[in-house]
This record gives sequence, structure tokens and C-alpha cells, in this order.
Amino acid sequence: MMMRKVATVFGGAGFIGRQVVQRLAREDWVVRVATRDPMGGRGMHTMGRVGQIAALAADVTDEAGVARAVEGAGVVVNCVGILHGRFEAVQAEGPARIGRLAAAAGVERVVHISAIGADAASQSAYARSKAAGEAGLLAAFPKATILRPSIVFGEGDAFFNRFAQLGTLLPFMPVICGDTKFQPVHVNDVAAAVMAALHDPATEGRTYELGGPRAWSFRELLAFIVQQTQRNRRLVEIPLGLAQVQARFAELLPNPPLTRDQLILLQRDNVVAPGALTLADLGIQPAAVEALVPAYLARFQPGGARRVRPAG
Repeated sequence: MMMRKVATVFGGAGFIGRQVVQRLAREDWVVRVATRDPMGGRGMHTMGRVGQIAALAADVTDEAGVARAVEGAGVVVNCVGILHGRFEAVQAEGPARIGRLAAAAGVERVVHISAIGADAASQSAYARSKAAGEAGLLAAFPKATILRPSIVFGEGDAFFNRFAQLGTLLPFMPVICGDTKFQPVHVNDVAAAVMAALHDPATEGRTYELGGPRAWSFRELLAFIVQQTQRNRRLVEIPLGLAQVQARFAELLPNPPLTRDQLILLQRDNVVAPGALTLADLGIQPAAVEALVPAYLARFQPGGARRVRPAG
């Protein structure tokens, strides 16, 4: 039986989701962009032909909304993730709900974007919720493919751009847990992994860890940002105890720049595990930070905003 060419992408208006939607549209899928805020998906219809891409109000915490979003779909991709807030509802219960309702609707393939570090035994609520989401999804939809990226980078990302912006505001670059390793992966490679998983039945029920070609320490990444933005900023080590006090107060903000849960995550390497299935197993050669990041950090150089069109 031919697969229905309708795809639902939860979180399709987000950083990773937009790249997935664009690739699906190129392959002639009719795409539903399932999002809490359909207005946030305005303009995405221009990625495809008239009527091919449509935004749909659907929160992963809402039973009826998820059911509407997956009804009649051939494939479902879940790109929803948060760094603070309702971890249990969004990242644990949400994927399980998607899997259960997708199975009931006769969806053929589900791909779920989780994260390296998902761990049911972690002290981090983020990591525990990610692990619970994976388990709940697979219990309801055993053929689902799980992708676990490290830090995801690309024009408009929330990592390199965030710290580059910080470098324009502070006279120094703060370093917390500077020895922790990360393996940044480009957003296009994550989207390509989604498509590879959808195309290859051999990926059903498997988990892949997605990392770039190099593991960097947090300190090395910050030094690279300082170098590329041409800001004379000294890297200053911030003791963990002081960072925890700062995070406690930062959590009072609507969109905290740092939380105590994130500090827990920062104390553990975020790299592809030995023996894990990787991008190479999906036929993808990952892009390097050094090849792509300098171009979009140029706007943070002194006078850069006048010379380079801002990202996004």
C-alpha cells in the first residue's frame, strides 16, 4: 500500500522544524505545521506550492489537538523541545501522546527528535523527561525512530548567536564548566537525518546519536566565538557555586538565560556515545563548525551589523 503523502511536523515552526518542513515540501509532501502558535508559522507556506504547507494549532499537551493533527497523516515528526518549564508535560507525556494517537490513526512512520544525554537516572529534569518521552513513544509506537542531537547550530541558532551577543554586552566571556565536551551538529544535517529515517525502513525502532565531526570543550567553543567576532574578551571562569546562585535568581525571569537544571546538564559531556548509531549510519557526512559558523557570526564583529545582513 502506498504511503499517504501527508506529513505532520510538531514544532514545525521552530529552528529544526522549519528545515524539516522545507525538505518535506521539496519531496512533494503536503505538510501540516503543528504548533502552539499558528501565527508563528506565517510565511512558511512560501516554502512550497499553494496549499502545500498549512499551520495547524496543536499543542503536544492537548489530546484533541494532537489527534486532529495526526489524523490522515502518513508520517509524523516531533521536533518539540524546551529548555525550561513543563518538562514532564511537554517532553515526557507529549511524545507518548503523539505515539499513541499516531498508532490509532494508522500513521506509518514517526520520527522523534530527542537529545544526547537523555537519561532516566539523571539529576536533570530535562534529561529525565527526554528519556521518559523516548520510552513512552516506543511503548506506543515501537517502529518510531529516535534522533538524539548534540548542540544544533546554524544561522539563527540559540547557541553561537547567544554567546556572540553576550560578547558584545560584557567586557569578558563567562565560562562555566569549561571542560565539558560538546559535539555541535548542523541543523541541515539533523533535517537530513529525519528524511533518511523516513525513507529507510531499516531505521524503524532504532536510536541515532547526531554529532558533528569534532568534539569541543565548552571553553574552546567560547574562545572560537570570541575569535570569530573579533572581540577582545578574556575568558573568565565562573565557579559552579556562584553560577548556581545566579541561576536561582535567573529562574525568576520569564525566559531565564540560565537555570539550575541547565547547570546540571553542563557538568556532563554531550557527545556521541561509543558504539552508538550515528549520522554515518544514515549516509550523512556532518558539516563542521569551522566551515559555517564564521559567516553568520560576522555580524557581531565591530561594525558588522552595518556590513552583514542579520541572520533570520
